Amino acid sequence: MPIYAVDKPLGLTSHDVVARARRTLKTRRVGHTGTLDPLATGVLVLCVDDSTKLVQFMERDSKDYLAWVSLGAATLTLDAEGPVSEQLSAEEITANIPDPATVSRVLSRFVGPQQQIPPQYSALQVGGVRAYAVARAGGVLDLPARTIVIHSLDLLGLYPSVQASPHTIDGRTFTLPPALGEYPTLLLRARVGSGTYLRSLARDIGEALGLPAHLSGLVRTRVGRFELSQAVVLDNLSGAQGLDELSALDLPRLEVNAQIAAQLRQGKCPAHPQQGRAIVLSGGQLVAVVDGDGEQLKVVRAWQ
Repeated sequence: MPIYAVDKPLGLTSHDVVARARRTLKTRRVGHTGTLDPLATGVLVLCVDDSTKLVQFMERDSKDYLAWVSLGAATLTLDAEGPVSEQLSAEEITANIPDPATVSRVLSRFVGPQQQIPPQYSALQVGGVRAYAVARAGGVLDLPARTIVIHSLDLLGLYPSVQASPHTIDGRTFTLPPALGEYPTLLLRARVGSGTYLRSLARDIGEALGLPAHLSGLVRTRVGRFELSQAVVLDNLSGAQGLDELSALDLPRLEVNAQIAAQLRQGKCPAHPQQGRAIVLSGGQLVAVVDGDGEQLKVVRAWQ
């Protein structure tokens, strides 16, 4: 079954998009490969029916974002949902706003592997309790830091406010959430590994600059092999052709004979010199995702 790259609209949760896709495509078997917050837009990859088996292999794909980070105010949610929890006066902001060269130097410190504390308003669970449920009730969960990787982080501009920043970038016009005020705003381009929270990154960049900060806008422009240019508008999903499931996996491909294909589908470990993870095809059809140790293939997931 095909895979759909959807351009998630502002204001919908990823679950909302999945629910609409189920109704539109008339199937319950729809999953996504990485959550987008309601105030974020951009690429949300949906796997349908048998292609849901691929979700586990796509969740670790790297992702590209355009991020607007406003300086001078922090929020409980770390984004423009608010409410504002800390705010500097206009005079304090003017006195402490960094120049672009300083910002770029600070951003360079965030590139590479690091520990990041997730937002309190997140779907992470501790002891079976969602963090956002505790946060909305006024509580705080002890969320441990997690290892993430930021592959690149570039400053595209520093603007007087999010309203004054570009909303048309690379020929596309983006809708951002209503601004919480007129705060100096960084426009960033980021490439990150799985599990990275851009809201937490905005918080941490502000701390490194000595200013409270929040994520005032976010667009995901790429997930793995899927670019925003390939994404379909949600309202047009019923007429979309979808993308071939093999195009989703960024793995080496092995073409095997019918005998090895049958063995893999039976869960056996046929001899093969492949090392590392790979996609196995037979006659152009997807057979399995396997791990090879140089001597034999071990099935990670098989297709009948």
